[in-house]
Amino acid sequence: MAARLLNIVGAATSAGAYSPGQEQAPAAFRRHGLAAALASRGRTIRDHGDVASFRWRPDRSRPQAMNLEAVRHACDLVASEVATAIAAEEDVLVLGGDCTVELGTVAGANAAGARIGLVYIDFDADLNTPDTSDGALDWTGVAHLLDIPGCEPSLATLGPARPMLVPQQLLYFGVENITPPEATAIRDHAIKVISREEALRDIEAAAARAAEWAARFDCVLIHFDVDALSFIDFPIAENVRRCDGLKLEQAAFVLKQLTALPQWRGLTITEVNPAHAPDEPAAFARLNEVLADALG
Repeated sequence: MAARLLNIVGAATSAGAYSPGQEQAPAAFRRHGLAAALASRGRTIRDHGDVASFRWRPDRSRPQAMNLEAVRHACDLVASEVATAIAAEEDVLVLGGDCTVELGTVAGANAAGARIGLVYIDFDADLNTPDTSDGALDWTGVAHLLDIPGCEPSLATLGPARPMLVPQQLLYFGVENITPPEATAIRDHAIKVISREEALRDIEAAAARAAEWAARFDCVLIHFDVDALSFIDFPIAENVRRCDGLKLEQAAFVLKQLTALPQWRGLTITEVNPAHAPDEPAAFARLNEVLADALG
């Protein structure tokens, strides 16, 4: 893996979110030494800067799918960068941004002709459609990847394939918050799930199961929503739920196992809100070390 160039793509957007904050994350990663941490592991990088920038605002014209055009625009730009990197047999780290950024990552990998497996590390399932959600599109990302009925066509058709993923290409890891419509979709589509409870009970076994599942694909993508972390243990996420989640060290272990796979090609990190860190330099120093350990 170390021989491949790592492309860094910033998606400084909170268009699909509930409030501003996540759009500041890419700059914070860079400001607090991401490049230096990766270089210390011998990783060669190319930073493409922020390809998209949008600060959340209420969208009264489209209350069930707020800021749809901005979400689509950001995903298009991310998809272009990801497609170029994967087609060149290089790796990519996408710094989000809200969870909708993952649509661009997957669309780009599809455009590169890759046979994708997506490990979705998140507290939430993101399987709502606009008509079962509350207007924030980042709660609907996976539904758009799978083209669940009721999705916005302009997002479901981002890539060259529709749907962008079939259920067999998706594995949830650490998920806990599942609405009744999402539970129905998971059951009906037989989507694989490693729950938060399973991950907390035995993180090594859970990580091994995820790696075994992912190894069947030609291109492994990882979605890492930091909402999967325990907010009290490591306060950095946009969502400030105080329920038990993964420790940062547990998430780091999982990331390292997955990025060690020869098929790993892309990691998208989302829902980081710098304003929620009690000590921003210290928090990002830890988070950058986690990323460097996994990607170096």
